Amino acid sequence: MKWWAVGLLLIALDGVAQELRIGFGTHKPPYVFETEDKGLEYDIVIAAARAAGFSVRPYYAPMERLHVALSRGELDGITTTNRFDGVAAFYSQPYIHYHNVAVALASRNLSIATIADLGQYSVSAFQRARFLLGAEYRRMAEANPRYHEQAQQIARNRLLYSGRVEVVVADRRIFRYFNREVYDQVDAGQPIVEYPIFPATAYQLGLRDSQVRDRFDRGLASIRASGEYTEIERRYALY
Repeated sequence: MKWWAVGLLLIALDGVAQELRIGFGTHKPPYVFETEDKGLEYDIVIAAARAAGFSVRPYYAPMERLHVALSRGELDGITTTNRFDGVAAFYSQPYIHYHNVAVALASRNLSIATIADLGQYSVSAFQRARFLLGAEYRRMAEANPRYHEQAQQIARNRLLYSGRVEVVVADRRIFRYFNREVYDQVDAGQPIVEYPIFPATAYQLGLRDSQVRDRFDRGLASIRASGEYTEIERRYALY
C-alpha cells in the first residue's frame, strides 16, 4: 500500500469513535427513560463518553444481570455503581448523585430516625441497595427477614400504597415520577412521610479497562467545564 493510502486509512480510523457497550438499569425516570434512550443519567454518560472520543451502545437490564454481564466481558462498563458495590471494575469519578429516602404511609405513624430503625419493618428496596447504601444499611438488610429487593422501580410504589410493605427505599425523584403511573392501580393519593436518613449517594461508572476509565473521567471533566453538564441538568429540572 502506498504511503498516502496508509495516511488516509489512519486518518479515517482516527475519526471513528471507539464503541463502548454500557449497561444501564431498567426504566427509572427521570434518570433513564429506557424506551426513549434519554434521561438525566443517560444523557450525562453519553455526553461524557462522546467528549472522550467514544460512542455508546446502551444495554438495559436489571442491575444484578448487568453485574454478571460485566464479569463475563459482555459489557465494557455499567452505570449506577460505586466502590461499595463489590464489582471488580475500574471506577470513574462520580458523575451523578441520587437522593434516596425511606418512605412510609403517614397512617402507619412509624418511627424512623436511623438506618438501623428500618430493621423492625418490612422493607422493599431497589436491586443491590444492600451494597450501594453502605455498611450500616447492609447490616440492617442482612438481619431483617422482611427485607426484599426488586428490579422494577415501579414495584415500590405499588407495594407501598397497597399496604403490602411498611417502608420502601427509593430515590425521591424516581418514586415521585412513578406515582403518576400507578394511580389507576392503587390509591397513590394517600399521605406519605419521607425519612431522609441517607446521605446523597454518589454513583460512578464501573469499567473493565483503566485507560477507558481515565478517558471517561477527562470527558466528564470536559462537559462540566464547558457547561454541557449544567445544561443536561436543566433539561430535567422539572422532575
